[in-house]
Amino acid sequence: MDIHELKSDIIKQFKVRSSTERPFIVAIDGLGGAGKSTVANKLAEELQSICAVALIHIDNHIVERSKRYDTGYDEWYEYYYLQWDIEFIKNNMLLPLHNNKLQLLLPFYNQSADTLSDRIIKLDSNSILLIEGIFLLRHEWRNFYDYRLFIDLPRKNREDRVLRRDAYIGNYEARLSKYKRRYWPAEDYYLEKENPLACADIVIF
Repeated sequence: MDIHELKSDIIKQFKVRSSTERPFIVAIDGLGGAGKSTVANKLAEELQSICAVALIHIDNHIVERSKRYDTGYDEWYEYYYLQWDIEFIKNNMLLPLHNNKLQLLLPFYNQSADTLSDRIIKLDSNSILLIEGIFLLRHEWRNFYDYRLFIDLPRKNREDRVLRRDAYIGNYEARLSKYKRRYWPAEDYYLEKENPLACADIVIF
């Protein structure tokens, strides 16, 4: 399915949505390096001709470093369970949306300062909200979405992409070591525990 077919499918579901008092919520999930941001940005651009579109990157809402590093837990656990405040996002983003709240106050993470600052997000009831990021189909969150998309890029392609991309971690050996300790075990855990491919409304490759 290409981006135009995906757009058409989302529009079809949007037009028959169960609630017109809140945005139609689309989750764009996938593991590291799957191309989630690229798909989300393209979809946002394509859908703007139909209605108002908002895009939330879940990585903008991670917690401070001290809450997700050197906690005493295994690194994969820190990434999967502590990178985001799971209950906060549920109770302050997803649940209010389902209660037709069109203005959200959310903390945004500033990486250079390792701080959070609150910003207001205003939404239109007759709109599509794209939420993009990893682990979106975890059981705590997945029932809040109207349309669940999972991008299933082959593992080798994803691994090559993140190891080339994430120079902020250090040299190639440092990147590989961190992914082996932290990111890939968390992704494997997610696949086994939550089976996001089975939870998705559509899987694209």
